[in-house]
Amino acid sequence: MPNHLIKENSPYLLQHANNPVDWYPWGEEALTKARTENKPIFLSIGYAACHWCHVMEHESFENPEIAALMNENFVNIKVDREERPDLDSIYMQATNALTGSGGWPMSVFLTPDLLPFYAGTYFPPVRRYNMPSFEEVLSNIAKVWDEERGEAERVGRQVIQHIQAPMVPSQDKNVFTQQALNAITKSLLDSYDWGYGGWGDAPKFPQPMTIEFLLRRAATDSPPREEMLKAATHALKSMARGGMYDVVGGGFARYSTDNSWRIPHFEKMLYDNAQLAFAYLHAWQITREPFYKRVVIETLDFVAREMTHPDGGFYSSLDADSEGEEGKFYVWTKKEIREQLPENSEFFEAAYGIKELGNWEGKTVLQRALDDASLAVRFQLDPKRVADKLAECHSRLLAARASRLRPATDDKILAAWNGLMLAAFAESARVLDDRDKTSQYLEVATRNANFLLNNLRPNGHLSRAWRKNIASNEVFLEDYASLIIGLLELYQTDFDNRWFGAARDLADEMIVRFSDSNGGFFDTPNDETSLLIRPKDLQDNAAPSGNSLACEALLKLAAFTGKGEYRDLAEKSLTLVVDSAMRDPTAFARWLSAADYALDNGRQIAVLYEARENARDLLDVIRSEYRPGVVAAASAYPPSKDSPTLLADRPLKDGKVTVYVCENFVCKQPVNTVEELKRQL
Repeated sequence: MPNHLIKENSPYLLQHANNPVDWYPWGEEALTKARTENKPIFLSIGYAACHWCHVMEHESFENPEIAALMNENFVNIKVDREERPDLDSIYMQATNALTGSGGWPMSVFLTPDLLPFYAGTYFPPVRRYNMPSFEEVLSNIAKVWDEERGEAERVGRQVIQHIQAPMVPSQDKNVFTQQALNAITKSLLDSYDWGYGGWGDAPKFPQPMTIEFLLRRAATDSPPREEMLKAATHALKSMARGGMYDVVGGGFARYSTDNSWRIPHFEKMLYDNAQLAFAYLHAWQITREPFYKRVVIETLDFVAREMTHPDGGFYSSLDADSEGEEGKFYVWTKKEIREQLPENSEFFEAAYGIKELGNWEGKTVLQRALDDASLAVRFQLDPKRVADKLAECHSRLLAARASRLRPATDDKILAAWNGLMLAAFAESARVLDDRDKTSQYLEVATRNANFLLNNLRPNGHLSRAWRKNIASNEVFLEDYASLIIGLLELYQTDFDNRWFGAARDLADEMIVRFSDSNGGFFDTPNDETSLLIRPKDLQDNAAPSGNSLACEALLKLAAFTGKGEYRDLAEKSLTLVVDSAMRDPTAFARWLSAADYALDNGRQIAVLYEARENARDLLDVIRSEYRPGVVAAASAYPPSKDSPTLLADRPLKDGKVTVYVCENFVCKQPVNTVEELKRQL
């Protein structure tokens, strides 16, 4: 018989709707039941693509005996962390405070007043992995609640005090300086793993925000330019050899379980692929190496093909598992390779070092063993032919893989993650040198923006999630900030004032609903009343924090509008993280890019014309290189009232297409020609 999750819209919650556990969604019904019956709450937080969430469900939540113990002693609440990042943030901090680490599935025991007093992650059904069984945990917690309730409540209060302490604003208002960013850059280069690429040990995460920061710095003349570019491109090449990267179908997995990026955790997340597409795009703009461009195109094509709703929204994730096995959809045997590539199997096996016994549980996770130059020599091929030959093999394998049972798709559409991917498609459409792809990507971006503005703003207020024509009631800071950035990128691609106007309106709404008078923003709106505390997460995690995104969005809007309030709020936000970023730069990497933008003061470029086609050559100059500090606005003359203020009061020079370049609060002479513009840039 279904439990209380059966009416929910989240795919993750619906996965648990037929468990024998009497699950409730987070809401007043469950919270009232806990208070009325004076029972502790078992709060389980996870997400649809989480492998160990599935394992714990099959082992424990589908077990009738364990479910009976849960139902008798607890009010059981299931939360999709992707729909409720506020709850995830509060109780992940509690889990870290209680255990020293965290992850998903997250298992937290709360008092009826929502105080967390015991926490963990995955618990096995029997004693295993040097861990107690989940049944033992449940029995012991039930006993503590009956016999030592006061102690549980004391622990809960202590945990909440610990969580709230970092939210008290520091009196030391440090500011970012170029010297500070130089010191952070040196720290990142000193800690870089030149053996395998990236930062830290296994499990290795891709760190796209850190790579982006180095690419931003490398795009200028800031020393040490070559070292920054070398580290960034080394990391990108290490990941894209395969394993972490799906060489057959495009797109990146969540992380690598080993140091060499070979064996991934196979789930594919929208936010990872959006951020990595940006990093590879910018690496291509700086180096012009076709390798990076190929990864961008394959990644975006994968998203367009496998993670896009027919109406234009982007899905959240693909599961790691299919047919009950992690990675089964993605791995190969030597026999399968030879069956699918009878003419090219020797070439392909050499390229990927394929052995009879495989490289993971008897199967092969594809990762390049020989580079293009080595393959060209070994098989006496023109080096240019190697890439084409590999592409043909990948295409054959992709067609064969299509007949396999696919991993499940979490088809909910989240505003925050869609904003990131919208920005990736929009900027790629603007700067790639492939006309067919830029046209395709602009169409994808436009359809996505229309979808988000039409479906996730049903009542004039933004919603976080949408699925099957139902928009959620909740919304968070990151949803506003990410969508603002995506819309501004799309505006700079097609210069449709609708996108700019929507971004400005969302920013004004964001300021009203989320601002903290102490600086920065709360993660939840000012009308949210059901939480124990109002979270304000400053740290960038796998996805950027709402605060770092809001800071970036406001800096860019200030450049477009000249509105000082936007800049003031952004600069005040930056003071909150200086010390933390100096100590742990990879945890504040999106902030670092925002600080770099703020210190550079950027360039503002206004383009006015009588006919858009006459401006193409000048726009191509602006877009020809990676210019991270530039915002550009363009319009037919005279610009309409809903255009960015950057375009106002700028007449045409000699009746021709005219470009105005402003830098460091000074505007240069307007220019009409490509040569003059190149000199100014």
